[in-house]
Parts: sequence; structure tokens; C-alpha cells
Amino acid sequence: MTCCTIDAEGVMAMDHSVRAEEIANATHPLGDGLRQLDLSVPDLRCSLCISTIERALRKLPYVTCARVNLTARRVSCTYVERLGDVSVDPTGILSAIEGTGHRVYVFTPTSVLDRSDVQRDQLLIAVAVSGFAAANIMLLSISVWSGAEAATRDMFHWLSAMIAAPALVYAGRPFFQSAWNSLKHGRTNMDVPISLAVILSYALSLLEVVHHGEHTWFDASVSLLFFLLIGRTLDHIMREKARAAVNSLAILVPRGALVIAADGSKRYTVLEDIGIGDNVFIAAGERCPVDGVVTAGTSELDFSIVSGESIPVAVAEGAEVRSGAMNLIASLTVRATKRVENSLLAEIIKLMEAAEGGRARYRRIADRVAGLYAPAVHLLALISFLAWGFVGGDWKHAMFVAVSVLIITCPCALGLAVPVVQVVAAGNVFRRGIIIKDGSALERLAEVDTVVFDKTGTLTLGQPSLLEVMDAGPEEWAIAAGLAEHSRHPLAQALLRSAGSKARRFDSVIEIPGAGLQVNTADGVYRLGRPIFACSSPPHEKRTNGSYSEVVLSRDGIILSSFYFDDTLRPGAAGAIRELNRAGLQTIMLSGDRQAVVEATARVLHMDRSMAELNPKQKVEECARLSKAGSKVMMVGDGINDAPALAAAHVSMAPATASDIGRQAADLVFLSDGLDAVPEAVLIARRSATLIRQNFALAFGYNLLAVPLAMAGYATPLIAAVAMSTSSLIVVTNALRLNGWRRPRK
Repeated sequence: MTCCTIDAEGVMAMDHSVRAEEIANATHPLGDGLRQLDLSVPDLRCSLCISTIERALRKLPYVTCARVNLTARRVSCTYVERLGDVSVDPTGILSAIEGTGHRVYVFTPTSVLDRSDVQRDQLLIAVAVSGFAAANIMLLSISVWSGAEAATRDMFHWLSAMIAAPALVYAGRPFFQSAWNSLKHGRTNMDVPISLAVILSYALSLLEVVHHGEHTWFDASVSLLFFLLIGRTLDHIMREKARAAVNSLAILVPRGALVIAADGSKRYTVLEDIGIGDNVFIAAGERCPVDGVVTAGTSELDFSIVSGESIPVAVAEGAEVRSGAMNLIASLTVRATKRVENSLLAEIIKLMEAAEGGRARYRRIADRVAGLYAPAVHLLALISFLAWGFVGGDWKHAMFVAVSVLIITCPCALGLAVPVVQVVAAGNVFRRGIIIKDGSALERLAEVDTVVFDKTGTLTLGQPSLLEVMDAGPEEWAIAAGLAEHSRHPLAQALLRSAGSKARRFDSVIEIPGAGLQVNTADGVYRLGRPIFACSSPPHEKRTNGSYSEVVLSRDGIILSSFYFDDTLRPGAAGAIRELNRAGLQTIMLSGDRQAVVEATARVLHMDRSMAELNPKQKVEECARLSKAGSKVMMVGDGINDAPALAAAHVSMAPATASDIGRQAADLVFLSDGLDAVPEAVLIARRSATLIRQNFALAFGYNLLAVPLAMAGYATPLIAAVAMSTSSLIVVTNALRLNGWRRPRK
């Protein structure tokens, strides 16, 4: 029997006894004898982990491609089913990853929707424990520093030792476990010198206590863990938020549907078993499970997942539908033209995961030096130990020097250089109504030179408003409002809001999906809807430029009144575009709306360029084209259809009114109705980037100055801990300068 457990990632963990056929059930066939296996690796930390896993997998002769996504902590592996006449055992893929010292699990998308983040909670508790212990040990140290007598000093030292021991054991687990796994598999990482410094400084301090020594370094050990845990917790939380977009998008996928058999009966079929050619029954209020063609029924569908536009689209026999579209009015029968793995929602999920995978290759400076940092620190400490031991002959002092080198070179300032600015900036922008969801977003936002906007819901509010009325007196208003009361269509509701209380009562109004409303009265047949539906002959020429939505009221086919609607521009949209242009940024609109509407909006806002009638894939392709041309693209969008482009762009932003998927795919979310948040976020990001570069310079400068002093024996472990903490405080203080920054006003 297979052994399995459920971990904090919400995925099934499997031991070495897992049978190959059970893993094969979780793989996806790619054709030509290839299969794809998706795995979860929750222990991924940095670029060094990525390169280690990818090298291990590429050594397997049956693996053709291995890609690690640091943000999602996922591994996608493509392998051949057979090598010659021998079937491949895919358990070797899990064994190869485990051989690098990482836990690995088979990824199952449906099991990650309602997980609790146990790892995050553990890190937060570890931060609290280490912070509480460090504060108490420092309080006890005050008496020692004040010149306490020997007996009193020893008592305080023993109290510090008893406080530090459980705190180090509990709070140090993330570092100790990672370091042990690396050493056990014959490699090293940045957690190894951290663990050595903590353990050795505690051991030497305990030795000093036993021998009634004057100085101990318990506070240095615990404080070191406290600062490093803060950085690790921030990094974990940021990455978890970045992963939420794909998981939430999976919620929109129905788990199954009613398939109509040849005899007309309906049977519930799980999504994976719906084949091409199956007739699927979709009731009102349900989402389309797969892409297909309507074979029976008429209704209206909410295609906002495809086009981002809020106005429903009428469908009838022969119309194409896409998976995820919401059926609004009446039941439909749809013939499936694609399987679930090739349908629209699956394609959007793949686009988002691919885009996040590209984003995961973004390298911070700290990650790039990770491969050299640990061995360099070990080498310096070893050289110091041997040099002082052989030259001076005092091996105890040599150990003190080595520990001082390990402590003074601990990457506290380097590790805080980026996160501390992110925290300060996050609080700064939050006070301006902006939420940062991805820790690296500010770095990427500072680099942008092109801002791409969606139209509906982003540059506009996505709420139609009545712009112009032709030939409507009090009687026509009353009739139109009376008909509009019987519909939930956005245009009907907008007309009703403008009409106020001037509504005539009708008892038997019929709504024709995709066309309009009709009622038979003694006066004649009244219709309210599209001109082609309401008029018996072509309507008169409109006085608009074709960029507005038109609704006509008619009696017996003769026009009585015309109503023209437009989407309301978001407050501050024009000012935001002007400010972005002043900052040297190119502004582009990418929309799924009609060409005339998009061009009119772009003219009003004085945008550099616009493109209309785009689907999600085309938006991603345009962002990719701009990136390939050397542009750093910021995408601002709100809809589910914008989610792949939001994930693919260099950095992304969404309003709080956006869909859940749009908000989760974005790196930043602004809470205000206005678009002022976009240029404000860019300016804060540029200021933050300056502070980050300054912090790196301070951190590296500190190491260049402190390491030679420690190796020369001028820094005891206590002085090393103070120096390390001082460098961290300098970095934090420099980051706090962002709070005093004010946005330039023009």
C-alpha cells in the first residue's frame, strides 16, 4: 500500500515506495511519446537551488526538459515514456530531486485551493520567539556591561544561556535543517555559515560561562537569527501571494457537466472525460466547461473572461463559446470542440504559469552571489583559524577569531538590503492607497519605460452611462424606463438610473436574448434594444462617431427615441497619462473592445498608441513583442482576460475593483477610484531603487572593512555581533529615509 501524507502545500507527498503507475496518473501526455510531470518543491530558496535541481534532472537520460519556477516552487519535467524497448520509471525524477536535499511532492491543482500556510505561520512564530529571547538576553546583559560582580555576572550568563538554548533550537530550525540537508548531500548553501556562526557562538559562550568568563555572546546568536528570520518570512509571504493567481483561476473551471447521450438522457461527466463531439447541457447561471459550438438554444453569455468587456453577448445556434464564459439567461446545448486541457481556461492558466516561470528567473544581487558566498566565508574562517592557531599557538583564541569572522560576515545587512526597503515602501504606498503584493515588484517597477493599459474597468469604470438622447420626451422616457425595469442588462440599468421615477408600468414584457425588450399594448408593439431589432427599416444616421453603444425605442418598427451610452473614464485618468508621459514613459492601450471605441478613448487621453479587439493571448504576445524590442513593460488591467498579460509583463498593477484573478495576478493593487496611483507608484519605486542600491553599497562596504579587522583579531565575537547589528541598523535607517520623501507636485 502506498504511503502518503498531506503537507502545508496542500499536495500529496509520496515516499520512495510510490509505484510508477501512480505517478503516471498525475502526468500529462504531450504526444510523440513524451509526458509532463508537475512537482511541488516547497524548500526552494534561491537561484542556487534552481541550478542544483535542474542539473540533477538533466543527468537523467529520459528527461528532455526540466524547468524550475521559484515563485510557484514548482518543477515541470518532460520525459520520454520509453528508452528503446524499456519503459521509463518516473519515480527516478522524484529520487533525483530528493538526492539534492529537497522535499518533493506530486502537484495536484485541485487540492491547493483551500490550504492553510503552515510554513508561514511557523516562520512568524520563529520570528516572535527569537525577538522575545533577544530582547530579554539584552536586558540581562545590561547588568554585565555595567560591571556586575562575578557571582551576579555568572548568574545572568546562566539565565541568558537558558533563554537562548530553546530559542535557538526552535527559531533556528529553518537554517539548521537547510544546512544539514545541503551538507548531507555533499553541497553547501548560505544557511551553512549562518548555522555554524550561531552554534559556535553559543558553544563558545557556554564554555565561557562554565569557566566564569567575563564575556558571552548569547545575544549575538539570537539577534542574528531574529534579523535573518524577518527577511526569510517576508520573502515567503511575497512568493505565496504571487502563487495565488493560478490557484484562484482554477476555481472557475467546473468539475464536470451534464452530457446529453444519444437517447436524450443526461448524465453527469467529470471534466476530464468530456470528449470532442460530446453535447453538453449548460443551464442558466453555469459556466461553460469546455470550448464548443452552440447546437440548440439562445441566450446571452458573459464573455468578460475573454474580452474583458462587461456587456453580455447574444449567442444562438452556430455561435462559438469558450470555457469559463457565464451563461446568463437560458439553457444551451453546446457541442465540445476541444478537450479541457486545450480549452481557453487551460490556455490562460498555462500562459500565467509560463509568465510566472519567466518572472522567477529574475535574479536579485543577493541570489547571484549565493553560489560564492558560503564557500568564501568558510574559507576565510578556516584561514583565520589555522593562521592564528599555528602562528600564535593559542587555539582557543584562534577559534574566537574564526567565530568572529563567521559572525561579522553573516549576510544580515545584505539580506536586509532589499526586504527592508520593500517593507518601508509597502507602508509608504499603502498610505497612498496602494498595496504591494510581490516583494520584487518595486525593483521591476523602477525599470519600466512603457505602461500598457486595458480599457474597460481600468481607464474606464466599466459602468455604462447615458451620454446622449435623441427625440425623447416625457412619454418616451416613461415607456423606455418601463421596459428597462424588466432587464438586468447593463445598458438597461444605466437607462433606468437616468430616467429616475418616470417609468410606465407594463405587465408582460418579453426579453429576447441579445436583442432587447418587447411588449404588446393597445397602442402597438413597443421595442427597446438594438436598432436592427427595434426598427423595421434601417435606422437613421447617428449623430455620433460610432464609438458609443446605441439603444433604440420603437413602436411598430418606427423609431421614437435613441439613447447613446459611453463608459465613464476613471477619475484622474487624463492626469495620470500626462504625468507618465512627463516621466518619459510610453503609454499604450490594449483592449478587447471595438476599434472605434478604443480609438476615441485613446484620443481623449492623448495616449501614444492603442490596439483593439484583442484576446488574452494577443495581449500577452504584444507584451512579449515589446519586451523583445527592449522595453520594460508595466501592465495595468482588471479583468480575468488581463491576467495572463499581468503575469507576463515586467511588472503589473490592478485596481481594487478588478476581478479576483486580476488582483491576484497583479504585483500591485490600488484602492482608490482614480488612476493617480499609477504614476505615484512609479515615482516611489524609482526612489526605492536608489535606496536599494545604496544599501547594497553599504552592505558590501561594511564587509570590505570588517572582514580584514576580524581576521586580524581586532574583533571579538561580541564586537563582531555589534558590528553586524550596526551594519543592519545602518541599512534600516537608510531605508527609513523613504518615509520623508514627498511626491513632486507640478
